Amino acid sequence: MADYIYKKVEKFVIDTFTKADDDREIKHFLKTVYWVKVLKPDADEALLVSAIAHDIERGFRNHQDYSHINKADKGFRSDEHLIHHQNEGAKIIGEYLQQIGTKKEFVERVKMLISKHEVGGNDDQNFLKDADSVSFFENNVEHFVNKKVSETSKEKVKDKFDWMFNRISSEKAKQIARPWYEEAIKKLGY
Repeated sequence: MADYIYKKVEKFVIDTFTKADDDREIKHFLKTVYWVKVLKPDADEALLVSAIAHDIERGFRNHQDYSHINKADKGFRSDEHLIHHQNEGAKIIGEYLQQIGTKKEFVERVKMLISKHEVGGNDDQNFLKDADSVSFFENNVEHFVNKKVSETSKEKVKDKFDWMFNRISSEKAKQIARPWYEEAIKKLGY
């Protein structure tokens, strides 16, 4: 019964991204959970739920109007986009957790964690952010090098890689991510 909520959320996330035809993201989410466990072996279930569901908003994007968000200025990470992504993800998973009868304190903790998973804040928000970055470098570099460069530019992808690496707050996570980050920059030709 200890992982009951986690298992339900994991299924919800996998089903959401399978329907959105984005299996690539599922591996990233599962590896984010893995890296949370590496960085914080005593992680509670709410932190693990947050790790698997941190980007749930992406699975619902085709149902949302993004016309009010200007992503052009900062490529992949305008402040407005990040705030929307974090808050909308927290809202979506909070509503799901309420639907399955999760206790209010647990729901609020998960929402708090996801609401800062891109920028960090407290120790657990930082663990989630760092695990997200490590998983990004382990799993998403090829996608950005092969697809996003042609959609935007090599400079914007490099900016994304630099930002994802530089936002890591834990020295342990930085050491884990550094070889993947350096390889990613080489793949871009820098």
